[in-house]
Amino acid sequence: MASLTPIPPAQLPLGGLTLQPLFPLALGQVQLAPDPLDTAVLLQEILALRGAATGNSEEGCAWTGDLHGESCLHHHPAFAPLLQRLAEEAAAYVAALGFARSRMALHLQRAWPVVSEEGQVIGRHHHPNAHLSAIYYLTGDGNPASGCLRIWPPRQANELVPGLAVGHGGPISEGDPGAQLWNAPWWDVAPRAGLLVLFPASVDHSVLENETVEERRVSIAMDFCLTAPARSGELIEGGAEAEYLAPHPSTWLEVGVLDQNAIS
Repeated sequence: MASLTPIPPAQLPLGGLTLQPLFPLALGQVQLAPDPLDTAVLLQEILALRGAATGNSEEGCAWTGDLHGESCLHHHPAFAPLLQRLAEEAAAYVAALGFARSRMALHLQRAWPVVSEEGQVIGRHHHPNAHLSAIYYLTGDGNPASGCLRIWPPRQANELVPGLAVGHGGPISEGDPGAQLWNAPWWDVAPRAGLLVLFPASVDHSVLENETVEERRVSIAMDFCLTAPARSGELIEGGAEAEYLAPHPSTWLEVGVLDQNAIS
């Protein structure tokens, strides 16, 4: 028996063990149906942005546009309509987590292309500069061999003895469905064209090797930030935004870099 709603002790069934999954990680997924011709145009645009590059500087790493000056696809005319649509889904994700849209502002901070050729990967990392991360796939048919997105748990909550949940011949049953549910060391998402995946930016993730021959894995990665809403001079009801969220960027003042040569 599994339920996300806490069961009061007085309502527990007599006899038998009841397990409840608590504090779940919210992995959002939206399957869209993009026009193949529109997708083909975007793929050509991405390959043009990549140019002659075949990957990042690290051997075997996929090409990621953010490391090559291409992190503002939301300002690119060809990508702006799609990214506006994806941003709306991100807003729905935030609302589903319980955030009151009237008491916050959601910003698409960065958006960059990712191209993974045969044999390329992306190492385990997270995005400390953002609050919400998202990935949209332009290619893929659900084949894990194309390079799955791997989501890593912040910690193994049910790992009674540290190190045992990952296996290596330990006492965790490899074929037991319960072992996979309560002690899974990661969660994989196979690329599929039109699939949007959303998750907290603080969560570690990686991309497995593209094992397919002559089949590119192409996606768009996005980072979102939450701030207080833009309410110039207006008292915010309850004041919670002022404490928990950064002020809206429209109120920020950029401080220029001092010219050291001009200081006497």
